[in-house]
Amino acid sequence: MSSADLLEVADRVYAVPASEFIAVRDAEAKAVADKDLAKQVKTLRKPSVAAWAVNLLVRRESAQIDQVLGLAESLRAAAESLDGEELRTLTRQRRQLTAALTQTARELVREYDVRLTGAVADQVEGMLNAAMLDPVAAAVLRSGLVVTAFTATGVSELDVAAVCAVPEATGHQAVAVERKPPALHVVSDEPVRREQARERVHEATLARAAAELAVEEVAARIERDQARRLQLAGEIDELRRRIAVLEDEIDGVDDDLEEAESAQEEARLELEDAVAEHQDAEQALSDLG
Repeated sequence: MSSADLLEVADRVYAVPASEFIAVRDAEAKAVADKDLAKQVKTLRKPSVAAWAVNLLVRRESAQIDQVLGLAESLRAAAESLDGEELRTLTRQRRQLTAALTQTARELVREYDVRLTGAVADQVEGMLNAAMLDPVAAAVLRSGLVVTAFTATGVSELDVAAVCAVPEATGHQAVAVERKPPALHVVSDEPVRREQARERVHEATLARAAAELAVEEVAARIERDQARRLQLAGEIDELRRRIAVLEDEIDGVDDDLEEAESAQEEARLELEDAVAEHQDAEQALSDLG
């Protein structure tokens, strides 16, 4: 038995509606030949309503989740250099994204005749916000194996074992599934058009919030690069001024060196004359006996 085997089974189990979880889990456990694996499958925890909604969301809207979490990863890196006003703007836009995704989750669970209460919807939004702040929370969310609601600040460490059915699954991505086809029944055109318009507004809201976040990220990058360029230009100017000063100093030292070398030559000649004079004087003294 390997963790990959457990993940494969768990992915199937956590992809089913919450009302079918126990039956599907037990059936999967019975179908497994490996006793140890069967035992582990049997102990998989039933997700809370909020956790099930999030698991459904990451499978049915995997492209949007990937886009949002990928953007959040870039923003976490960029946020360190942003000022207070820019951070407040990013926080507001993150909330717009999580609110739009939460509304999408509400619509998805309605396909299974489930309605999210305000408290449960808040838990869903809290998990989405946590995933945008904390890479560990993002990995847990993306696994599609969430069993209970969680929060994260990006500072304290998330207890993965407490919130994820398979703690080793933080590198796992839930298998995407297609939207459940709507039941065939006769309805008036107006409610259909209203629902389509509402869905279009939600998708546009999500796309706009993501685009605004991307614009903010690029603007922050441009601002950082411009500031760095000004800093480097200032350092270059200072180095040029320093070079000019040093070149002047070199010219002065060259003049001093030339004078010193000339004085050295004069002193050498004077020394030679003095030595010769000294030798002549000694010779004259010797001749006098």
